[in-house]
Amino acid sequence: MGKKGYKTLIVALFCLLAACKKDKPDAVSNRVPGATGNAYVVCEGNFGNGDASLYAFSQTTDSVYGDLYSMANGRPLGDVFQSMQRIGSKLFLCVNNSDKMVVLNADTRKLTGVISIPKPRYMLPVSPTKAYISAEYSNKVYVINPQTLQVTDTIVLPSQNPEGMCLYNNSAIICTWDTADNAVYKIDLATDKLVQTIKIAGYAPQEALIDMEQMLWVLAGDQYSGKTATWTRIDPSTGEILKSYTFPADANTVRPVFNNTRDTLYFIEANQNGGTADNGIYRMGIHDAELPTQPFVAAKQYQYFWALGIDPLSGNIYIGDPKGFIQKGSVYIYRPDAVLLETFTVGLGPGHFYFDE
Repeated sequence: MGKKGYKTLIVALFCLLAACKKDKPDAVSNRVPGATGNAYVVCEGNFGNGDASLYAFSQTTDSVYGDLYSMANGRPLGDVFQSMQRIGSKLFLCVNNSDKMVVLNADTRKLTGVISIPKPRYMLPVSPTKAYISAEYSNKVYVINPQTLQVTDTIVLPSQNPEGMCLYNNSAIICTWDTADNAVYKIDLATDKLVQTIKIAGYAPQEALIDMEQMLWVLAGDQYSGKTATWTRIDPSTGEILKSYTFPADANTVRPVFNNTRDTLYFIEANQNGGTADNGIYRMGIHDAELPTQPFVAAKQYQYFWALGIDPLSGNIYIGDPKGFIQKGSVYIYRPDAVLLETFTVGLGPGHFYFDE
């Protein structure tokens, strides 16, 4: 589950979205999905309970599969499944509160190794032999070799809580979700050294993305610490701020993604207090003058969303509803024109998607 207050449970009745075209039954438990064409669902589980799980939706078979890790390995995955990536024939799972990265065979989902890293958050593939791992509650990014599954180096940053990362030319842009920080950091991929500090408009940078014009977008903010959410669009070659946007003070803005042409941003505003204001999926063009005021997909009262992804092939929009982390979550698939296609049940706390095409 997210940190800094995002682990709050809402003990209330959570409404379902409007009726969809197809409702999937409970996940298929006696088969294994194919090696490709899967939308993986990262189910965080509830903090401290060790009930994280990995689900998958196969577009090939139009079926839901889970709990994949437990099925393949006969043991629980761990505590707080934060994110995942694929490099070559391996899947890398960041299991945050278990202080480990779990490495699976991408075809069988069998365990092939474990990398011990304190509080891993996200993985940024750099090459077949290098990846960066951001880690919570420290100022370090870990460098690993995905082939040998060894930690080869650490990158020490000026601020705490390394979080979202992205590639830009021959460098990595790294956010540190530190409420005292108003900058992101450019790391040279060849040397793993800090080469540039780039100022942003807000504080507590959490996510970094590159748009179709190779401009950098940084989402910052931490509602529970009193840091208002902001977007900053930056020329990463010079560090010049091109445009900034400030969200309403009550907006808890998370999980930004671009559409497939990278000209439209989608993000979640999650109202965890049961209201409908600042609550749902929002979208905006990279040249929009103002933030959107109306949701693209609205959440209902006593409902909020926690996962958002866009399928790179179909452009369909995947949304995860955690149901307040008090019951199994739901995933909704929408067409790009906001028509609901189907919904299905997954594990506790769907928080991210990974598309393995």
